[in-house]
Formats: sequence, C-alpha cells, structure tokens
Amino acid sequence: MFSSIFTTTTSLATLIWCFSLLLSSHSFSVHTNETDRLALLAIKSQFHDPLEVTSSWDTSVNLCQWTGVTCGRRHQRVTELYLRNQSLGGTLSPYVGNLSFLKLIHLGDNNFYGEIPDEVGRLSRLETLVVANNSFSGKIPTNLSRCSNLINFLSHKNNLVGEIPADIGYSSWSKLEKLSIAVNHLRGQLPASIGNLSALQAFDVGENTLHGRIPESLGQLRSLKFLNVEENNFSGMVPVSIYNISSLEMIFLPANRLEGILPLNIGFNLPNLKSLIVAQNNLTGPIPHSLSNASNLRELNLGQNHFTGKVSIDFNGLSDLAWLSFEANNLGAEASNDLDFVFSLTNCSKLEWLGLRKNQFGGNLPHFIANLSKTMTIIDMGENKLSGTIPLGIGNLVNLNLFSLHLNQLIGTIPHVIGSLKNLQLLYLYGNSLEGNIPSSLGNLTLLTKLALDFNNLQGNIPSSLGSCQNLMELIVSHNKLNGTLPQQILEIRTLSFQLDLSNNLLSGYLPFRVGNLKNLARLDISMNHFFGEIPATLSACTSLEYLYMQGNSFGGRIPLSLISLKSLKVLDLSRNNLSGKIPEYLENLPFLQYLDLSYNHFEGQVPAKGVFHNKTSISLVGNENLCGGLDELHLPSCPLKGSRKSKVTFLVKVIIPVIMSCLILSACFLVVYARRRRSAHKDSNSLLIEQKFPFVSYAALRKATNEFSTSNMIGQGSFGIVYKGIFSENGMVVAVKVINLNQKGGFRSFVAECEALRNIRHRNLIKIITICSSIDSKGADFKALVYEYMENGSLEEWLHQRNDHLEACSVILIQRLDIAIDVASAIEYLHHHSQPPIIHGDLKPSNILFDHDMVAHVGDFGLARFLSDGPLSAAPQSQSSSIGIKGTVGYVAPEYGTGGEVSMRGDVYSFGILLLEMFTGKRPTDSMFNDGLTLHEFAKRALPEEVVNIVEPSLLTEEIARNSDGEIRVRTEQCLSAVIGIGVSCSMESPTERMEMRDAVAKLCAARETFHGNRI
Repeated sequence: MFSSIFTTTTSLATLIWCFSLLLSSHSFSVHTNETDRLALLAIKSQFHDPLEVTSSWDTSVNLCQWTGVTCGRRHQRVTELYLRNQSLGGTLSPYVGNLSFLKLIHLGDNNFYGEIPDEVGRLSRLETLVVANNSFSGKIPTNLSRCSNLINFLSHKNNLVGEIPADIGYSSWSKLEKLSIAVNHLRGQLPASIGNLSALQAFDVGENTLHGRIPESLGQLRSLKFLNVEENNFSGMVPVSIYNISSLEMIFLPANRLEGILPLNIGFNLPNLKSLIVAQNNLTGPIPHSLSNASNLRELNLGQNHFTGKVSIDFNGLSDLAWLSFEANNLGAEASNDLDFVFSLTNCSKLEWLGLRKNQFGGNLPHFIANLSKTMTIIDMGENKLSGTIPLGIGNLVNLNLFSLHLNQLIGTIPHVIGSLKNLQLLYLYGNSLEGNIPSSLGNLTLLTKLALDFNNLQGNIPSSLGSCQNLMELIVSHNKLNGTLPQQILEIRTLSFQLDLSNNLLSGYLPFRVGNLKNLARLDISMNHFFGEIPATLSACTSLEYLYMQGNSFGGRIPLSLISLKSLKVLDLSRNNLSGKIPEYLENLPFLQYLDLSYNHFEGQVPAKGVFHNKTSISLVGNENLCGGLDELHLPSCPLKGSRKSKVTFLVKVIIPVIMSCLILSACFLVVYARRRRSAHKDSNSLLIEQKFPFVSYAALRKATNEFSTSNMIGQGSFGIVYKGIFSENGMVVAVKVINLNQKGGFRSFVAECEALRNIRHRNLIKIITICSSIDSKGADFKALVYEYMENGSLEEWLHQRNDHLEACSVILIQRLDIAIDVASAIEYLHHHSQPPIIHGDLKPSNILFDHDMVAHVGDFGLARFLSDGPLSAAPQSQSSSIGIKGTVGYVAPEYGTGGEVSMRGDVYSFGILLLEMFTGKRPTDSMFNDGLTLHEFAKRALPEEVVNIVEPSLLTEEIARNSDGEIRVRTEQCLSAVIGIGVSCSMESPTERMEMRDAVAKLCAARETFHGNRI
C-alpha cells in the first residue's frame, strides 16, 4: 500500500514538474535576461560616455543588440562585454558581478578609474578580463582567484598598487595563459607560487617597483613563451632553469640589477627564441657562441652590461635578425679582427639596427659595412678604437636614420656620398682625425636634426648648403680649422634649438644680424674665433638662449641695451674681446644668470652689486682697469663721490625740480578728482579697491613707453581697447599696455572687471597684470589702462592661422598643441575650482591665448569675467564688481547664453571644447563649410572614433610619422588624436549638463599626452 501510494505520488510529481517546466521555460529565460538588463543599466549609470557609445542601451532595444554586448544563442544571456577604446570613463559598477554568464570583459584603452570591484570574482565562467590602459587603482582583487576558468588577465598600464598576492599560484587559475600586470605601481617580491600556473604562456610584470630575486620556480612554467620583468629592481642571478624552458620565444630582462653570465648552451636550449633583451644589467662573461643556432632570433640586445671577449657568433644562419646591440660593454681587444663577425651580418637581409658603441673594438673600420642590408636604419659604432677611413660604399644604405662613428681614430675625408642618404636624421663623426672640407652634399640631408663634426681637422668654409637642412636642431663644428665668414643661410634654420657651436675655429667677419632668427636656440657658442665688429642688437630676439659664449674674439663697442630681453640666460661669457663702456645694470636683473665673465675687456665705471654680481664666484671682471665699486671681495677702487657743483646742479635738475612738479601735478589731479567725485562715486569706489592691489603708473610714463601710443607699437585691438607694446626706459622692461576705450559702452566696467578678476589670482598660465593707470590724458579726459607682462610670441590665433607676418615659424607640432591645450585647461580649471569666489572667463578664444618666450600659454583678456557664489555650477553670478552681460564671441559662446541661459562654468567649458577642436582640426568654428546645421562640434563628432585622422590638420599626423617611421608611433599618434577630439566633442555638447568639468578635461588631456609618449599599448 505504502509502495503503491509512493509510486503514484512520484509519478504525479514528475508529471507536474514536467508540465511546469514546459510552461515556464519561456518566462525563465525572460527573467534571467532581465537580470542582465538591469545589471547593464546599473553599469551604464556609472559610465562617462562622451561618444554616446552606450546610447543604444535602453528598453526599446533588445539588450543582445546593444553596442558592445554579445549574448549566448541558447539562453540569450550576456556572454561578452566588449567596449575597448571608446573614450569611456567613470567607475566599473559592482553590478558587473550579476552578469553570471560572462566569459569576456574587455574595457581596455579607456579612462576608467577607481578599484576593480571584488564582485568580478563571482563570474565563474569568466575566461578573459582586460582592463589594460586605464586608471584603475587599488590592489589586485583577491576574489579573482575564484574565476576558475580565467585564461587571460590583462591589467597593464593602470595605477594598481600593493604586492602581488603571495598565493596567486595556489588559486584555481589552472587555465591561466596570459597574465599582464605591467606598468603599474606594484611593489614587493615576485611570489614563488607563480611557478604553479602551469598553463601560463605570457607573463609580464615590467615597469613596476618589484625587487628581490627572480624565483627559481619560474623555470617550472614549461609552456611559457613570453617573459617580461623589465624596469624593476630585481637583483641576483637569473635562474638557469628559465634558460631551459624550450618554449620561450621572448625574454625581456632589461633595466634591473641582475648579475651572472648567459649560459653557454643558451642557443641550443631555446630553439624558439626570437627576442633576448637583457640590457642595462650587471651581466658578465663572454657572449655565448651557441646563439649562432638561434635561427629564429629577431632581437638581440645585450647592451650596457659587462660582457667581455671576442664576439664569435656566426650570424649567417640568423636570417630574421633585425636588431643587434652590444653597446656599452667591454667587448673586443683593440685587435684588427675584432669586427670580423660583422661580415656574417651581411647575410641578414632584415637587419635594421646595429649598435656596437662604447666597446674596445679595434682595427680598421670594415668597408663591408656598406654591404649590410638596405633595410638598415641605425649604425652606431662610436666610442671604440677603430681606425681607417669611412667607406665610399656607405651611400648604398639609403634608409639610414642614424650613422655614428664618433670618438674613434678615423682619418681621411668625409665622403661626398653621405649626401645621398636622404633619410639620415643624425650624423655623428666627432672626435676623429678627419680632414678636408665639409662636403656641400650634406645640404641634401633635409631630414637631418643633429650634425656633430667637432674635434677633427676639417678645413675650408662652412658650406652655405647646410642652410637647406631646415630640420636641424643641433649643429656642432667646433674645434676644427674652419675659416671664412659665417654663412647667412645657417642663420635661416629656424629649427635650431639645442645648440649652434662654431667655437675654436678660424672664422672671421661680422656676426650677421640674422642671428636674431634663432629664436628657439638654447646654446650659442662662437668663442675662440676672429669675429669682430659690434655685438648685433638683433641677438636680443634669441629669447630662448641659456648659454651664450662669445669670448676670445675681437668684438668692440658696448653691450647692447636690447640684450635685456634674454631673460633665460644662465651663462654669459664675453671675455677677451674689445668691449667698452659701462657694465649694463640690467645684467643684475637677469633672473637665471648664474655665471658672467666680462674679463679682459675695456669696461669702466661702477660695478653693479645685485643679482649675479652679489656672488664673487659667479663673476669674472679681471683685466678691466677702469672699473670701481661692487663687492668688497672684488677689491676694486671706490667710485668718485658726486660732490661737485656740477653734480649739485644735476641733483637740482634731476631730483628737486621733478619732485616739485610732481607735487603740483598731484595737487591738480586731486582737484580734478574731487570735482568729479560726485559724478563718479561708483567709479571711484572701484578705483580705490583696485589701487589697494595694484600700484598706479602715470599717463606720461605710458605715453613715453609706447612712443606716444604710436600705431607702429600697436599689437592688438579688442572690443574695449587697443593694446600697445611699451618699453619703460628706466629699467628696460617690455610690457603690453591695454588702453581702455571709455567711449565704448561697457568700457569702464570692462576695466574694473579685469582688475577685479586679476587682483587675487596667481597661476602660471594666467596673464599677469603688472600695474594700472587711472588718470587723465593730455587733453584732460579720463584715461584708463592696464599694463601686462609682454607676451612676445603672439597669440594662438596667429600661430594657428598664420595671420601675423612677424611670426616666422608658425608650425605647432602635435606635442606642442597638447601642451598648450593642457596649459589653457589648467588655467580655466584654476579659475573654476581654486579661485575664491569662482571666476568665469566668458570669452575664451584663440586670440586671448598668448605665449611667452618659452611658448608657455597664458589666458588673457578678463574684460567679460564674472564671479560666482559658492553654489552649484549653474549658480547665478553675484552682482558685485562687474555687471557686464556675457557676450562672448560668435562661434565660441555657449548656445544657452543666446537664449537667456544663466551664466555658468559650463559656458567656459563649451568655449574650451570649441577652442580644442579648432587647435587640432585647424578649422575655425565660423568656417564657411559649417552651414545647414553642420557645426565644428558635429563635424568632429561624426569622425569619432575611426575617422579622426581624416579631419585633423594633416601636418599633425604627417610630422609625427615623418619623425619616426615606427608603426607604433603612428598608432600612438592616432590614439592620442582620437582622445583629444573626443574631449573637445564632450566639452562642446549643446546641453550644458552633458559637458564635463574642466578638472576632468585636464586629467583626460594629460592621459592623452601619456598615450602619445607611449609606455605600453
């Protein structure tokens, strides 16, 4: 009976279960799919999505059709979340742990921050987790060990901290094949338990701060193909067991403190070896001959170690070898056969890089180097003991970028055929015994950036054809026997920036006035020649000069007053010339001047006592017999006292009378001010506030400084006034004087607004106000002016669109534009978030971005500035010092202002976004192409993310690629441009609430710059 009932009950239960399963199968799928939908929406809520990649993530679309989402066929559950390189930001929501069917998460190459949530450890099906190239922080989540199916974990190039979990090899990661945690801030030692990850094929911990020894247990990873521990602090011996892993293809150990030798049988034990990079360590012993058997070898870099002996590798069988570097070791024995191994390299048809610099290789320079592969880009054999001549056949290596034979014992002439190496960028032949003329054919090397021929026996003239090398940044021909005059064409090379060194030759004649063209030059050395005449005043245009050596010539006359503009000077040597007159007082005001040598000239009069003159060891004045005064330690005679009748008359004329006149003028001004006070109470109260912050300068002083406000001194014109260049004769200070047009409506309020905005803010990227003038002019009318520091390199408007004829080199390369963008963003971020009260600029545009002599950007023109209370971003402005309505400039002004919207920081963000897009596309927002609804913002947005290279200014891409043929450079350049355009689009969204804050813009631009410099992709 019991059995019968049990059977009946069981059968009935089975039927009910089957029936309910049939009925609920559909609803079950919907329910679990709904869990995934809610999780994805929660994830999206914490995203910052400027490109609107996740705009499809809403209820109207099946989640399996959402961008970046892949579902399984059977249950329609989310199995993949792939959002690589989409300019996404924000944090990763813990709700990711609810996507229980996930097999793949790829969030690489974005802008995520915060910690990797522990909830990822719930994803038991997860096989691939990629969060590389973001800004994730915190420690490696310990919960990841629960992901027992994990095959790939890539989190390189983040901000992860702490130690690698000691039990990492005791987790359930039995399937793990790729582990990359490089380029973070991980510390501590490498856990020995990693040796238990038996399936591991790629292990990368490079560029952290790990230390200690490399564990012997790594030799247990018998499937390992890729090993990278570069740029850490590992020490001790490399375990021999690692060199016995026959599967290894790539070994990267550079920039550590490793010791020991390379096993002699390494080439037999590693038959699959493609890359062996162990540079910058303390390895010793010979280079193993067995590497001749590593037939798959592509890269061999043993540089900067302590290897010794003869190189006996036979490279005939290494047909894939592309990169070979033995530099900075103790190889060779200064013997004639030291470089015999190079002959076998002539069969390496893919060879590009040969680095043998700084060894003990001797004998004649083998002429068969001319028979190396035409793919060669680098030959560096400098700092050895090589003799002989440079082979004429070197002209065969048409793809050479660098050719260096410096600091050897070569003789003969520089072959004319070197001029046929059209791709050459660096040519170093200094420190030999070369003779003859500098070949004029070197002028054909139009890509050349550095030419060093110093310390040879070269003769004849400097060829004027070198003027065709318009990419040259450094030219050194010192310590030769060159004669004649300095060719004018050399001074037309605008790119010269590192140094021009012509010292210790037999050059003569005047120093050409065109020397002023070298505005970016940091070091000029023409010492120990036969130049004569006066020092050209045009030298003052070389405002980047830090080191100026002119000693040992025959220069005469006085030191030009104009040299006061060389504010960056650190060292000035004018000794052993025929200079005369007084020592200019402005030399004591040069802020960075550390050493000054004026010895053995004919200077006279009082020696200044401030600045560089305040330290005896920083100056040399010997050999000038008519100097007086200065520091007591100089032991110079005292200067004569001014007690004569003539001096008394001079004192009366220069001091007493001007004081009396000043008193009379001040009295008259007081009467005028008093008479107008009742009409100008509001203006006077503001002026009083301003006077408390800024010292006043007189109208007469400004009139004199600007040559009576001459049109020839006019450098700009805005809505409320004209800007003039001025020079105060008292101290030679160069300034910019903005004269306010008080007849223009809002002119006085603009004056007050700008004074108020600038009186309490200090930032390296904001224009600095020096003083003001609130007076009456020569006709008795009100006169208001602002005096700023002079920005000698003009405005961003001029550099972008080349409107100004005086700008002689208007090319602004990519990295410069990035730096400028970050400068501007930093200034606005300071105004918004660090000024009290917060300030809105209100008129951000290229003409209001000015550059000093170092091309540092400064935001100027605060005539439309407004102040905010401490409320939210959209808070209305307080009605204090300025009541000027935000007008702005067409194309840059935020759209909500045109419809009466409230003034907010978001308005500045919009203007910055448009400015950023203009900087990188080269197109103004008012360009004629923008019509029928197409705007600069929309134009840029449509190109994201794949077509950015088609809209940016072409030179930004071609210049960077031309500088380096490396494909990786191109990838980084395109990624950087895509990120910048994305930031510009996000900042210039039509809706204010969709725009990012300036602090985020600064952070993302800095990240874009890091992408361009490229630590890891």
